[in-house]
Amino acid sequence: MSPPSPIVRDYRATPVERGPLLRGGRVVARVVLVWALVTAALHLLDVWLTGFAMSGWWQPTICALLLGLLTAVVWPLVLRIALPIALFTLGLGSFVLLAAAVLAIFWLVPGVELTNIRTAFVVVVAMTVVNAVATSLLAIDEDELFFRRAARRRRHRVATGTEGPGAAVEQPPGVLFLQIDGLGHETARRAVRDGTMPTLARWLAEGSHTLTYWTTDWSSQTGASVCGILHGDNHDILGFRWYEKDRDHVMACAHPADAAEIERRHSDGRGLLAVDGASRGNLFTGDAPHYSLTMSTVAVLGGTRSARRRDHVGGGYWAYFANPVNGIRTFAGALVDAVREVVAAANQRRADVRPRTHRGGIYPLARPGTTVIARDVVVSALIEDMLAGRPVAYADFLGYDEVAHHSGVERFDSLAVLRSIDQQIGRLHRAAQLAPRPYLLVCLSDHGQTQGQAFADRFGETIEQYVGRLCGGPPPRPRRRLFGRTPAERSSRRAAEGWQVGAALAEASSGGGAVARRLRARVEKAGASPTKHRTESGQPGEVARAAPGVVVCASGHVAMVSFTEHEGRVELETIEREFPDLLPALVDHPGVGFVLLRSREHGAVVLGRDGVHRLATGIVIGADPLADYGGHAPDLIRRVDTFPHCPDLMINSRYDPATDDASPFEPHVGSHGGMGGPQSRGFLLAPTQLADPGEIVGAEHLHRVFRGWLSDLGHPEPTADRPAPRPADMVEEGEAAKAR
Repeated sequence: MSPPSPIVRDYRATPVERGPLLRGGRVVARVVLVWALVTAALHLLDVWLTGFAMSGWWQPTICALLLGLLTAVVWPLVLRIALPIALFTLGLGSFVLLAAAVLAIFWLVPGVELTNIRTAFVVVVAMTVVNAVATSLLAIDEDELFFRRAARRRRHRVATGTEGPGAAVEQPPGVLFLQIDGLGHETARRAVRDGTMPTLARWLAEGSHTLTYWTTDWSSQTGASVCGILHGDNHDILGFRWYEKDRDHVMACAHPADAAEIERRHSDGRGLLAVDGASRGNLFTGDAPHYSLTMSTVAVLGGTRSARRRDHVGGGYWAYFANPVNGIRTFAGALVDAVREVVAAANQRRADVRPRTHRGGIYPLARPGTTVIARDVVVSALIEDMLAGRPVAYADFLGYDEVAHHSGVERFDSLAVLRSIDQQIGRLHRAAQLAPRPYLLVCLSDHGQTQGQAFADRFGETIEQYVGRLCGGPPPRPRRRLFGRTPAERSSRRAAEGWQVGAALAEASSGGGAVARRLRARVEKAGASPTKHRTESGQPGEVARAAPGVVVCASGHVAMVSFTEHEGRVELETIEREFPDLLPALVDHPGVGFVLLRSREHGAVVLGRDGVHRLATGIVIGADPLADYGGHAPDLIRRVDTFPHCPDLMINSRYDPATDDASPFEPHVGSHGGMGGPQSRGFLLAPTQLADPGEIVGAEHLHRVFRGWLSDLGHPEPTADRPAPRPADMVEEGEAAKAR
């Protein structure tokens, strides 16, 4: 492999990526201008705002100075305690706290009348807007000011001897792995071609990166993919949720305790990020010593300190919300995104776009959590990682996947979210130019999405109801459309992709007090329902049965059926004897593509409508049921058949290559989790100086590619004698400490 080419160190040398920083501008000029504008604004508020009055000419000047000191010095200190309020309210709560502080401070200034906190809130918001306007008037790019301050800190470290002047040359290049959740290879190609992702398009045009694809496991969802990529092992992960018969328990990757248990099972302390790496916005840590918004660590927040400490207040939250301007930007961005969602949903209904799903309720308010706040906090944390010189970081941008679930894979509002992610990637590329070491940016996805009308909408009942009815359960009661909602839209099972916001809220409330414990409990019980097999306390409860002795667990385009009255795998012959109508009805259903089960005579077999594929021998009788699912389908299915918790029946939805769609078993428009179409092909965009990975099949294979790249760049291998503590172990330590 050829040695890495040098990375441009001066962002000013790349005019296409630089911000509008006014050359020669000084911080003093900015401070003076802001002070003058705030003073003028206070004069105007004195005239226009009821409940706010100043009797002397000098008072606005003094109050403007006090406001500046409050936001620059006092507020960052207060926010260390009040951060959960800011995060839970998308930044709006911070302005309420600031208003209370302004009310107290202005009360000390003689001749100033400020009647109540509501008036103080208006004053705070107005002053924040003035600050943003002043920044715009000076044509100052806040990122570049931040980067310049970081460069000064780095020069100071060099001058004081804490960092050698040749450190940037001696260190191997760092690597940022940026995951765009749910973006399939073909969609990525079209987004680059059509200008939706100009940053990635520019890299490809310049020849610095190449775009290829990788084939996911049968379980094409974040849990299996990210665990395989970060830990090199995703054995026995069957879906985003799956049933374990020996424990009578449904595992859910989005639940903190289950995520911690999954990482405990698969981590050996030598994950992709084990050597001083950072995990941002992921389900699992990859054994990183630095992590935030990571679901597998939520269960340990509030326990005892461990050898592997999470970053301060979740890494990036405080740095982001310490600036009130960021708070108003986040709130404004969230509000705009919520309005955009309402308008897009209305346009779909007006034009009768099909397929579509329910997008009402609290979803328009919840969506900005992934598309705005989690994205911004992850980017802030990644910038800090680069400025700290961490060798490797892995981050998940979840917004596109969440919106594509509800809107569609390539609908205009999904592509708008994709464009905003591309802008953040460009921002990270600029930030890398002032880091203490060069950085390579690798973009990838954990899977794609296949679009189609939900199974329940298309056929009038959910897969759980259909299997339950065939197994002797009560038929579903006929229900009228409620407020125009379809059967799938009425399903209590909702998208599980909001886990990143849940992790953020839990980390922000990570104290040991009663309020923090209550907030964490709310995160744990979020989404509790019979179909999610959780009690109202958030703890595992009695697993819901579709029929007596029958559990059905759906995960995107896969449904798993387990017969709980039998231990181990139930064979085909037993199923035919006890439920004679089940298998013929399943394989003949127009929404079912194929079914995996175990035969006493032939071992693992795949049944389709017109044929059988015997996996042990490769013999196909009739039409091959796997013909439309790719050449790697038999091997990937054969691997799942060996998993200890493989269900008695694994049902994959039917994929139609003519229309490129399939009907998911969950109420989504774009979905994934199984085989068939774009969901099985993630994209990979990597610098050309890295070795050609060839064809990649499975997340474990992708982990080996990434590990090889890090080794080629000169990164040290994690050693077995320095295993990173596992989150589930830390839970046990915390419980033991409480017992003592």
